[in-house]
Amino acid sequence: MPTRSLTRVTTKPGPGRPPVHHETWSKVSVVLFDRQILHLDRLASEIRGKSGKLLNRAEIIRALIDGLIDSGMDITGTGSEADLRARVARRLGSPFR
Repeated sequence: MPTRSLTRVTTKPGPGRPPVHHETWSKVSVVLFDRQILHLDRLASEIRGKSGKLLNRAEIIRALIDGLIDSGMDITGTGSEADLRARVARRLGSPFR
């Protein structure tokens, strides 16, 4: 009986960063205020300083969105961005004007 040799196929990594997402994704552009970018950058720096872990802006934003989704908070009655902000702040225990 003849024997078959198995050849292991290895793929060479492509250029750029390796994929880090484990689900389908889309790249979107969102306008953020300068103060929000500054806060995200400071937050990322503080996280790195306290835990040694690197979290970038996108990871923080995705975590905040997923946290809102996971909370089950009903925001369908929200009438404006300011109203949504106030509802979320109240839910998190920080009264917003």
